[in-house]
Amino acid sequence: MMALGLNLLRLLKAIVRSWSVPDFRAGLALAILILLSGTVFYRGVEGWSWTDALYFSATTVSTVGPGDLSPETDLGKIFTVVYIFVGVGVFVLLFTQFARALIHVQDENTDKEMTANQE
Repeated sequence: MMALGLNLLRLLKAIVRSWSVPDFRAGLALAILILLSGTVFYRGVEGWSWTDALYFSATTVSTVGPGDLSPETDLGKIFTVVYIFVGVGVFVLLFTQFARALIHVQDENTDKEMTANQE
């Protein structure tokens, strides 16, 4: 449980640190829009609950896809193919920005330690 808390804290630090980068804000907005659009689509076309639709959208773009839900309609299947290609690309870019921010934090901590040791 402690590890989860520490990782969430690191994620929040990465978000705060990345917030000043316009590309990050745009990527985050696009990622939220993609999750929202997938959720609305699956709710309307497949008739799933809001929770199931969001769950499927998130697992699809994260490429986890546990397989407990799958689209039944042809339109749902075609949308899912396009949704995967678009969603995965956007989330890879977003998580790349998270990684850059985390590496930047670690580099700053290392620089501070080196400066303190030199004094």
